[in-house]
Amino acid sequence: MIRRLFYMSLGAFCAVWTMRKLQALHPNHVARRTLHGAAGMLEQAREFAGDALDGAARRETELRSRFGLDSVDDTNHYDVKDGR
Repeated sequence: MIRRLFYMSLGAFCAVWTMRKLQALHPNHVARRTLHGAAGMLEQAREFAGDALDGAARRETELRSRFGLDSVDDTNHYDVKDGR
C-alpha cells in the first residue's frame, strides 16, 4: 500500500511538472520571453555605446589639452568631415 501511494504521488508530481513545462513552451510565452530578452539586450547595448562614447570624448579632451590642439571646449562635434 505504501508502494502504491509512493508511485501515485510520483506520477502526480511528474504530471504536474510536465504540464508546467509544456505551458512554458506555449508560443505566447516563448514570444513574450524572447521580446523581453531582446529589449533587455538592446538597452544594454545602448548603455554600453553611451559609456564608450563618453569615455572616448573624455580621452579626446585629455589628449587635446595635453598636446595643445584646438580649444578643449569644442570637442563634441562628430559631424565634421576630416577631408578624406
